[in-house]
Amino acid sequence: MKPIYNDSSSVCFKPITLSKAVLMAKDGSPSLFRKWVMRQYWRMQQSQAVVGLLLWGTTITLLVWPYVRWRFESSCADSFCFNDTIFGIPATYLGLLSIFFTVMMSVLLIGYLYDQVFTLWTEWRSVDMERNPYVTYALTPNWMMMTALQAEMLRRQSEGDEAMQAQAEWFLNWCKTYADGEMFARAVQRWDKDLGHTPTFWFTDDDAMQRAREIKFDDDD
Repeated sequence: MKPIYNDSSSVCFKPITLSKAVLMAKDGSPSLFRKWVMRQYWRMQQSQAVVGLLLWGTTITLLVWPYVRWRFESSCADSFCFNDTIFGIPATYLGLLSIFFTVMMSVLLIGYLYDQVFTLWTEWRSVDMERNPYVTYALTPNWMMMTALQAEMLRRQSEGDEAMQAQAEWFLNWCKTYADGEMFARAVQRWDKDLGHTPTFWFTDDDAMQRAREIKFDDDD
């Protein structure tokens, strides 16, 4: 919803669609090309795990093959040799396929041990969450708004309860503190662009809102 100010200082809101809010070029027109490009990029990201696995299997197969190729040749005089053909199929093909599937099974075995035996993914996820400030102690703009709303409701509904009032004030101060961060500044600037002038919220002040608007980001260009 985009605010429209009239002469009587009242505000009415004009609906704004998601496509207009997100898929805008710098001149304000919808950027269908950018969306198409990012869709293709997303598709490539989804396939990179499978493609990477095939590339690793092929590369290792071709690296190992020169060291075992002689066992599949007629000139092999060792006790552990293969015929030139196996069931009418050249032994070279079967040798390459054997190495490739051995690599694939090794990767699958490592994945199984990682998941079912050592369960390292639980520790990895724990460390990943610990290193994410927006999961441990910081606030994203969305969570900030919801936390501040709940804290304000708690403050108003707990009049006379000093303990709950103090906790509500603590939550509001938490929101105010992180309203000086980069994430909130990006949100305010985007809200100003998409929805019009962002009001000064109850948990912050005019100076903080102005600082958020004045921050310059290196990735804007």
